[in-house]
Amino acid sequence: MIGAGHWGRNYIKTIAALDSVRLARLASRNPESAQLVSAGCAISADWRQLIEAGDLDGIIIAAPPSLHGEMTGAAIAAGVPVLVEKPFTLGLTEAVALRDMAHARNALVMVDHTHLLHPAFEELKRQVTRLGTLNVIDAEAGNHGPYREDVPVLWDWGPHDVAMCLDLLRVSPREVRASRVAHQKVGNAEAETLRLELTFETGLRARIRISNMIDKTRRFAVHCEKGVLVYDALAQDQLVLYKDTPADTPPLQKGTPFSVSPEPPLQRVVQAFIAAIAMKEDRRLSLDLAVEVVAVLERCEKSLAAN
Repeated sequence: MIGAGHWGRNYIKTIAALDSVRLARLASRNPESAQLVSAGCAISADWRQLIEAGDLDGIIIAAPPSLHGEMTGAAIAAGVPVLVEKPFTLGLTEAVALRDMAHARNALVMVDHTHLLHPAFEELKRQVTRLGTLNVIDAEAGNHGPYREDVPVLWDWGPHDVAMCLDLLRVSPREVRASRVAHQKVGNAEAETLRLELTFETGLRARIRISNMIDKTRRFAVHCEKGVLVYDALAQDQLVLYKDTPADTPPLQKGTPFSVSPEPPLQRVVQAFIAAIAMKEDRRLSLDLAVEVVAVLERCEKSLAAN
């Protein structure tokens, strides 16, 4: 593991609960690192020592996004499978170069868009095929924070919803628009609410609202010809079908919930990474999707700059 910040600690707890994997090394400058891991885990301040150690089956990168590219490239060069936290990179040129490097070396590189492996989202993908034409996607995600000086809201909150749209539709958007709805300074960081609109060749629109200045939200609604499927990661019923609701009308009536596995999505991510290492599976789909997510976010960034 590289990194023992907020998300790194989530990985550490997840790994500790699994019998099939052991955290052997941690690269971190967190002074509390020794208290976060078992006594058998070697800790170093320099992440390069971890990659060069030569005794690891895989590496998880949970470092600041500006470092993802350098660290991932070093892992590929060392021949070590790598799982990197989203966003894959903060720019398309670097993302494409890493993908090409990984493909040339037949390297295993996975990117953690956690919600793609959420049981409720996987069930949504199964159910949506039964509901006729898909017309509109409405998504909203955010919280009060985090306020990061090094990662804009677009790149912090945007990757998950864009990844879910691309994973569901299996096609890139024809047009991308982004606008800033609200903005304020929080120390040296930015608090923002953004609206993203992705338009696809069929005319389908994905309307996404992301913010670090709202109550905690993670909702993804798919409006189809025969009903609306709502994935809400924070609700008791995480996937609900609302029947015969027009695309532009909030689904207010009582819906039909689906029973989904309570297995934590991050656990499923780690298990998928373990399986990919053990089976030498081709994980190009994960990497190609991650590059396309970066491409869409970069287009959104340019749209914001133009407004």
